[in-house]
Amino acid sequence: NYIGRLKQSNKYHPEWLEFFFRERLEPQVKMAVDSGKLDSSLMEVFDRVMNYTYIIFPEEPPALVHGDLWAGNYMFTTDGKTSIYDPAVYFGHREMDIAMTKLFGGFEEDFYHGYNEEYPLEKGYEERLMLCNLYPILVHANLFGGSYSRKAETLLRRFF
Repeated sequence: NYIGRLKQSNKYHPEWLEFFFRERLEPQVKMAVDSGKLDSSLMEVFDRVMNYTYIIFPEEPPALVHGDLWAGNYMFTTDGKTSIYDPAVYFGHREMDIAMTKLFGGFEEDFYHGYNEEYPLEKGYEERLMLCNLYPILVHANLFGGSYSRKAETLLRRFF
């Protein structure tokens, strides 16, 4: 499937983190390095980020996530129902979608309150949020460069 105009692989991996790194982050980092949007030294940093991620994410089964859930990909129908569209689906950690909702301005507070009532987020979510959003930031770096490339580099270097 696609995120924006970039193809993304949904090749199966037994662990969602392995999938996230091999099929989501790694191709985007390589693409950005190959196109000169990120410095090649970030490949080494990327490997350390991967190891760190295994430590900070709580174990839970993967969930089917939208993959591109932000304010531009939902609307209300004429009868007041919510419609979510333009998915970039995969099986991953449920925090991926929640993090993406906060990346470009966020949703109404009621959304997060309702989510936490039904399925509370684990302690440490705020730190994981930045790692969750590394993928969409890398996608934007590859699509648009500029400040997104700088943001991706800052996020990668933040941890190491």
